Amino acid sequence: MVIRITQPIQGGTVRAIASKSEAHRLLICAALADCETFIICRERSEDIDATARCLEALGAVIKYERDGFYVNPVDLQKTNEKTEHCALDCGESGSTLRFLLPVCGALGVTADFNMGGRLPARPLSPLYDEMVSHGCVLSERGRSPLTCRGRLKSGEYNLPGNISSQYVSGLLFALPLLSGDSIIRISGVLESRPYVDMTLDTMRGFGIKILEEEPNTFTVYGGQSYRSPKTARVEGDWSNAAFWLSAGAIGKIPVACAGLDPESKQGDKLIVKTLSRFGANVACEKNSARVFPGKLASINIDAGDTPDLVPVLAAVASVAEGTTVIKNAGRLRIKESDRLCAVTTVLRDLGADIAETEDGLIIRGKAKLTGGETQSFGDHRLAMTAAVLSSACSGTVTIRGAEAVKKSYPDFFDDFSAALGGIWEEC
Repeated sequence: MVIRITQPIQGGTVRAIASKSEAHRLLICAALADCETFIICRERSEDIDATARCLEALGAVIKYERDGFYVNPVDLQKTNEKTEHCALDCGESGSTLRFLLPVCGALGVTADFNMGGRLPARPLSPLYDEMVSHGCVLSERGRSPLTCRGRLKSGEYNLPGNISSQYVSGLLFALPLLSGDSIIRISGVLESRPYVDMTLDTMRGFGIKILEEEPNTFTVYGGQSYRSPKTARVEGDWSNAAFWLSAGAIGKIPVACAGLDPESKQGDKLIVKTLSRFGANVACEKNSARVFPGKLASINIDAGDTPDLVPVLAAVASVAEGTTVIKNAGRLRIKESDRLCAVTTVLRDLGADIAETEDGLIIRGKAKLTGGETQSFGDHRLAMTAAVLSSACSGTVTIRGAEAVKKSYPDFFDDFSAALGGIWEEC
């Protein structure tokens, strides 16, 4: 889909959509629990549906109605007795693959993980190697489907902290299902630590006990059972709200996003502090955040804990006075696109002065960008970045591959117009 934005966001208030990150976690815990759970989740996306679809392939019964998921859990006894392959369609969801691969190993099922887009080429080591050394047999990496056979064994798991926090979360979900106790040791700095905290918080809500007596060393007791809280709610998504709030910073009219928890474990709530550092005026209330335009000036950004914010923060930096340096973002090269390269291309297409480094970006701000035509590279966050950056462009913005937003925010362009006054047309 090609769209042309002829009028940028005009300000207003938009409601935050449900957090994709939390939805993944709640669905998995609910599918492993002892009885039905109703998960309040007003929005769906391709990635959320991928996790639900894969859990159904494992034997859960999941129905979506009345703004939520009814999840009847997997019969763990029957799953242990399965002899046929389970076919799990992950789509392009890296979270789905990395969370459920260890879970399937713990359940002892033989599963074929079918993957789309760039997902087969995205790295799985060292999770792959740790699973193999603990009893699983995995087919050759880099190809779809990826087949998992055998049963995961309890023991000591060692992972570096600078690859993907999703590996840690996947093992945290799986290891309580084993009979013996396990330890996960993280070497170096655990990047994206807030996402691991989200996993731990969700699991606690289902009665799972995990200790962290030493930093980044997790003791996981075996023989535990997930216990349903009966009802759980997916909170508002700070990751996607960041696009609207950034539009308030770079445009001429304030933008508010409602339905956000300021006490959330989501790391991307850091967006409000970062926009304030840029010079935007930020007002946070109990369940919302509002950003007013301000005189923006360059800052330095360490993206280690919040890599998903990099595309939209680069957009803000493109119109901030001075030179902004974003570092510690090398993992973005293995996302839905090589995000460092793709962000550089998108922003340059729209008139920004930007250069990539090995692990980050250097952006020299301008008073105004020209606009123009660019592409999404099949990446939802790039499509949304280009759309909100239209607020800082003198001309129209045309985005090829705009349908990429369906991965996390299918109604993005509807909210862009209906809630915030932007105008766009399909070309």
